[in-house]
Amino acid sequence: MSNSLDLTGRTAIVTGGTKGLGRVISATLLGHGAEVTVCARNAPDAPVIAGGREAHFVAADVRDAEQVTAVVDAAIERTGRVDILVNNAGGAPPAESATVSPRFNEKIVALNLLAPMLFSQAVHDIMQAQDDGGVIVNIASVSGTRANPKGVAYGAAKAGLINMTETLAHEWGPKIRVIAPVVGMIVTEDAHLFYGDQAGIDAVGAMLPLGRMGDPADVADVVLFCVSPLARWMSGCAIPVDGGGEGAAYLDAATGEVNRT
Repeated sequence: MSNSLDLTGRTAIVTGGTKGLGRVISATLLGHGAEVTVCARNAPDAPVIAGGREAHFVAADVRDAEQVTAVVDAAIERTGRVDILVNNAGGAPPAESATVSPRFNEKIVALNLLAPMLFSQAVHDIMQAQDDGGVIVNIASVSGTRANPKGVAYGAAKAGLINMTETLAHEWGPKIRVIAPVVGMIVTEDAHLFYGDQAGIDAVGAMLPLGRMGDPADVADVVLFCVSPLARWMSGCAIPVDGGGEGAAYLDAATGEVNRT
């Protein structure tokens, strides 16, 4: 098992890899031996370090094709290959669907769907030319699989990302595996925007079968599995990483109690 999770000699790119979930994913891959390039619009306050090594940072807007190419070129310049792409950059603040501006929606779809398309295209030829191909991991969300009030563009983009995962797996296999962890509610530095204070976070976590909201490490470990040989016969799939999923709200409404049955 430990040998299968050894990524020594592998090169990874993690978009949005300087903070939140992306930072933890980057550190996890670093800690298991990968050479990691991270990108974001702004440099991190502190470098991403794990296992005594540091991720290489490249400033980039992931929605810009030329800047995406520059990130991939920087990774290749360092190691001559790209084995892993984690399309993690994304997100959206809450906004009322009836009044949100078209420009806002365009930016959200560009960040959460079009940017992963750009990055996936940018690594395609490289991975196809490598004897052992490569793996693309698209960080999807439960917001793309159920209603997402105050996040219509985000939910639609994440739904599209799941379909993109299935489509590219069929077009680009067998050399390139494509997998989408469908991430549930996790606690990051932005959790307060959606869940309020600690009491709110605890209340949301209590409705999940596993009794708590997720930690970024819970997702990063799944990503590690997905890019390892342990997942060698997995592609084109959406993997729930959500603490067991949200329960039947109508039962809670009827009884006034959290129901996990």
